[in-house]
Amino acid sequence: MDEKKKKSKCPVSKQCGGCQYLDMPYEKQLALKQEMLEKLLKKHCKVNKIIGMKNPYFYRNKVHAVFGHAKGNVISGVYKEGTHILVPVEKCWIEDEKADEIIGTIRGMLKSFKIRTYDEDSGYGLLRHVLVKRGFATGEIMVVLVTASPIFPSKNNFVKALREKHPEITTIIQNVNDRNTSMVLGDKEKTLFGKGYIEDVLCGCRFRISSKSFYQINPVQTEVLYEKAIQLAGLTGKERVIDAYCGIGTIGIVASKKAGQVIGVELNRDAVKDAVENAKCNGIKNIQFYCNDAGKFMTNMAERGEKADVVFLDPPRSGSTEEFIDSVAKMGPEKVVYISCGPETLERDLRYFEKKGFVAKEAWGVDLFPMTPHCEVCVELCRMTK
Repeated sequence: MDEKKKKSKCPVSKQCGGCQYLDMPYEKQLALKQEMLEKLLKKHCKVNKIIGMKNPYFYRNKVHAVFGHAKGNVISGVYKEGTHILVPVEKCWIEDEKADEIIGTIRGMLKSFKIRTYDEDSGYGLLRHVLVKRGFATGEIMVVLVTASPIFPSKNNFVKALREKHPEITTIIQNVNDRNTSMVLGDKEKTLFGKGYIEDVLCGCRFRISSKSFYQINPVQTEVLYEKAIQLAGLTGKERVIDAYCGIGTIGIVASKKAGQVIGVELNRDAVKDAVENAKCNGIKNIQFYCNDAGKFMTNMAERGEKADVVFLDPPRSGSTEEFIDSVAKMGPEKVVYISCGPETLERDLRYFEKKGFVAKEAWGVDLFPMTPHCEVCVELCRMTK
């Protein structure tokens, strides 16, 4: 059979554009990612063999569905890449199966509850999106119903009916997004059932996840990634560690068990609140969180003559900045562990780190995103001795 005519595992894979590698054997996907990492990073350091997943399907613990209408029927799914055309999705090979099942149940309930889906053009209708987050280790499930208005007719009966069908749901939240925006979540929220957040366990630590919290979408491989990053840091229990771009504190909290003192810095206020709560929940006393720009914070520390032994940084896909790397150089840590979800921007930043007196030692790719061209990579950098 001609390769091109082969049927895809997923009927909407070409329209959705989320799983470019879905119909490729997993070993070949890993080989392609390894090749990409070597091409980018080999000139800087040794590139170890990428760490793949035992089971590379249904790994996403966070599932987002857009709701709409087609030919009089309720549909839910994703926008076609680069457009606002809604592609219906019944089952996805990389999303948590239970989350997809719950979204299907909600889709089927709307008609009997006379709930209309939101129409972007007319601004008419109520339900815009559904977000499901699941703690893989705890089994806790959060359902976020994103509505265009705070008025949700018969919401108590709707919540009751949904819970009867899915007793495994531990919290349900109504998020109100009344703006004409591509942002999924609005600012106003109300907990309709449960405690308003879920918890999950990662590397032996417990984390609180709210509707807006950033939490890695593949917890199985995140454990592998963080354990590798902490191993590269070579912590002995005495070090002063900075966790830059710390989010809800995951890396810093995991590292705190093996460090003397940890300082987490993050610009997002909600994330810092979660981080403080997470440290408390794990009984960790040797960590402090600051809401600040990591680069400015470290520059100020350096100007006060303060030092750090190890810096972890896990920036967004756009990478770090020269200002931030300058601030790291001023702090003069012995080691920097750079965790990246954008290998191209990582390579650019490594070049600047080298100008500032740091040398990359080794890189490890970890496949957090099977069936896609993306992967995470962590690199150990050491300060060059004069």
